[in-house]
Amino acid sequence: MQILLVEDNPGDVRLTREALRDDHTNHLIWTADGVEALACLHREGKYADAPRPDLILLDLSLPRKDGREVLAEIKQDPELRRIPVVVITSSDAEKDIDKIYNLHANCFITKPLDLERFVLVVKTAVGFWSGIAKLPLQ
Repeated sequence: MQILLVEDNPGDVRLTREALRDDHTNHLIWTADGVEALACLHREGKYADAPRPDLILLDLSLPRKDGREVLAEIKQDPELRRIPVVVITSSDAEKDIDKIYNLHANCFITKPLDLERFVLVVKTAVGFWSGIAKLPLQ
């Protein structure tokens, strides 16, 4: 499974990599902001040869273009809208949850503060999309 991680916090990137380390069937591509994420999805510039992700793990608070804007662009694009987007963010505000689902996110997860729980949540979310859910062919 090709996973695009859009996350600006190096600690959360490290923990996500740790969570996926033992599963050699997953390949993680990482971008640190929304502009880079969209360039990767559209295979522009240095991402010209990037594989199309099967799953996107998206933070909301990103530099240059925030996660809400990225999600809206993904879900409006006929070539990208079927890629599942799991929002993983520190927010637990009802207004964020409502907005994210209105933008057609597939899942909203509040990042646990506990490191072990964070790793478990990432493993569980990726495990669901890679092993339980049936995804369309690209």
